[in-house]
Amino acid sequence: MVVYVDDLIITGSSAHLIHGIKQDLCSTFDMTDLGLPHSCLGVEVWQTENNIFLSQSKYARTLVDRFRTQDCKPATTPMEPGLKLSTQSPSPLVDETLFKQLAGNLIYLTATRPDINFAVSYISGFMSAPKADHWIAAKHVLHYVRGTPDYGLLYTQSSDPTLGGYTDSHWAGSVDDRKSIAGYVFSLGSGAVTWTSKKQQAVALSSTEAEYQGVVKASCEAVWLRRMLADIHVSQAGPTPLFCDNQGVLKLAKNPVFHE
Repeated sequence: MVVYVDDLIITGSSAHLIHGIKQDLCSTFDMTDLGLPHSCLGVEVWQTENNIFLSQSKYARTLVDRFRTQDCKPATTPMEPGLKLSTQSPSPLVDETLFKQLAGNLIYLTATRPDINFAVSYISGFMSAPKADHWIAAKHVLHYVRGTPDYGLLYTQSSDPTLGGYTDSHWAGSVDDRKSIAGYVFSLGSGAVTWTSKKQQAVALSSTEAEYQGVVKASCEAVWLRRMLADIHVSQAGPTPLFCDNQGVLKLAKNPVFHE
C-alpha cells in the first residue's frame, strides 16, 4: 500500500506513524503544519516524488567567503595523503581563536559531508595550541570544500531498505600518543545515515588490533540502528553486513578461540 503524505510518497505503516505523530502534537500544542521543509539550520532539503537530497551548499560557500578562499585553487582531496601532524611541531603558533572558528565551522559542515569527516576530526585535535602546519591542513580542507560546495546526501525511494556498513582504522594515526583513528559509515538503502571518525581510547599493538577495535565499535552502532529501525517498523530481515579490509580481523572474527 502506498499513500501520499504532504506530497511525499511513504509506504505502509510509516505513513500511519507520521499521521499519528502529527495528530498527537496538534492535540497537545497549538501548531500549524507548514508542509515539506526546504531549509533547517543551514541544511537545504530538496524533495521530489522519489528522491530527497540534503546539502549545505549555501553554508559551504559562505564559509569559503568568510575565510577568503573564494579565489583559491580547489583541492582534489580533503587532506594530503600520508599527512602526519603533531602537537610538538616546530612551526610557529597561529591565532587560536581563528583556528577554532574554522574548525568549528567545518565540524558543522560534516552534518551532510561524510567525505570530510576524517580530515576535520583529525585537525580538531589541535585546537588547544594550533600551529602553522595545523592551519595549513585546515585550509586544505577548505580548499576542497571550495571545489565541492554542492556535495551532499541523496536518498532514493526503496521498498526494501537494507542496512549496511563499512569500517576502517588508521593504525597509530596519532604521532603524539600512538593511538589509532577508527571510523565507520552506515547506509540505509541509497545513502549514508550515520558516520564517525574518532581516536581510539586504547593503544593498539598491531594493525589487526586497531581494526578489530574499530569493528567492535561499528558492530555496537549496527545493533543500535537495527533496534531503532525496528521501533519505527523498518525491521531488517537478515544480518547486517559490515565490511572490513583487514584479513587478520576477518580470521579473528571467524575463529576467536585461539587468539589472545
